[in-house]
Amino acid sequence: MTTYFFADTALLLGRSLRHIARSVDTVITTTVLPIAFMLLFVYVFGGAIESGSDSYVQYLLPGILLITVASGIAYTAFRLFLDMKSGIFERFQSMPIARSSVLWAHVLTSLVANLISLTVVVLVALLMGFRSGASPLAWLAVLGILTLFTLALTWVAVIPGLSAKTADGASAFSYPLIFLPFISSAFVPTDTMPGPLRAFADHQPVTSIIDAVRALFAEQPVGTDIWIALAWCLGILALAYLFAMRTYRRKIS
Repeated sequence: MTTYFFADTALLLGRSLRHIARSVDTVITTTVLPIAFMLLFVYVFGGAIESGSDSYVQYLLPGILLITVASGIAYTAFRLFLDMKSGIFERFQSMPIARSSVLWAHVLTSLVANLISLTVVVLVALLMGFRSGASPLAWLAVLGILTLFTLALTWVAVIPGLSAKTADGASAFSYPLIFLPFISSAFVPTDTMPGPLRAFADHQPVTSIIDAVRALFAEQPVGTDIWIALAWCLGILALAYLFAMRTYRRKIS
């Protein structure tokens, strides 16, 4: 059964990646919003924001990377919704394939597409002056955190993708996730915020992830931020996976 699962997932992943390759505008669209935010905040607001960093793009990039992921997973829910409505899921269920491979193919497609978008955003940041002396191990740690964060949010995206009534409804869930970094340490230090807002910003998942990535880029001690970030990502991933699989079984039963 395990052999069939991996073979079936690989086959369906190839199908989804071919769809992505035929619509490169999908990847481009997911990078436009975060790059626009980065350009706006660095060149328009950056001079007026006190971030404690010599270059504002150095401070800003970790938050922009999370916005990139949140923007990209909307397309995962959208593609999953279209597959559900087109009847392709029913066709797959009539074939001798592992049932969960259909979802995993969408999840892995999202991971590949988001990693491409993240790479594009980092390249633009380099053109804007971002520099990091981080070691290869630190870069791998950043990649690991972003990969785990992407997987967690992708499984969250699977739920509306399976249960939404309209295409707009399937992707609309991502809007709060895109703007969640605005109430975090993404753009300004949280100690500049009013008390209640600061309390929320300090204890929501995005802040710990951003602070961990920022410390890794800056070659600074990450402290407990990295463990808090990993705990948030793993917790969200586990809960989202359970709810997504339950929703999927209910849909195909």
